[in-house]
Amino acid sequence: MAEHRHMQRAALLDAARSLLAEGGQSALTFPALAERTGLARSSVYEYFRSRAAVVEELCEADFPVWAGEVEAAMLAADSPEERIAAYVRSQLALAGDRRHRAVVAISSGELSTAARERIRAAHGSLIDLVVGVLDELGHPDPRLGASLVQGVVDAAVRRAELNAEPGPTVAEHAVRMVLRGISRPG
Repeated sequence: MAEHRHMQRAALLDAARSLLAEGGQSALTFPALAERTGLARSSVYEYFRSRAAVVEELCEADFPVWAGEVEAAMLAADSPEERIAAYVRSQLALAGDRRHRAVVAISSGELSTAARERIRAAHGSLIDLVVGVLDELGHPDPRLGASLVQGVVDAAVRRAELNAEPGPTVAEHAVRMVLRGISRPG
């Protein structure tokens, strides 16, 4: 019985991912989840009390995967500067994923304060990846520097969402700005 419930919950999350990817936040409804999974609508409520609960669980399940992708991109780089560039580029690529944008849009309005804080803390763990690189580069305040790097990433994400320039243009400007800001003294 427990295995069946686990499989149903996983099917609901997979359906939620698909709905978000296909139709954005408006597509994520309990009737749509029920239809996708073959469950009765009332059964969906046995697993999740609200759309926010679905989004919160998606964030908890998917954020470690996204963070792993950022870390893998950084590990594949050959130099500290290339690791920082990989950090910026990979986050911007992930932020450009329609499913990620939809989850962020829903989470900003529907999640509880505690859930938003847990998600912010998870994002903060990404900053730790940069702290180590900046420390390796001899940055005088790696934690502050990493927060500022993340600030550039966040600003670039917002700019890319405006579609004012192509995403790669925004990413490359952000990379250049960050690399100039963390350049080695002398």
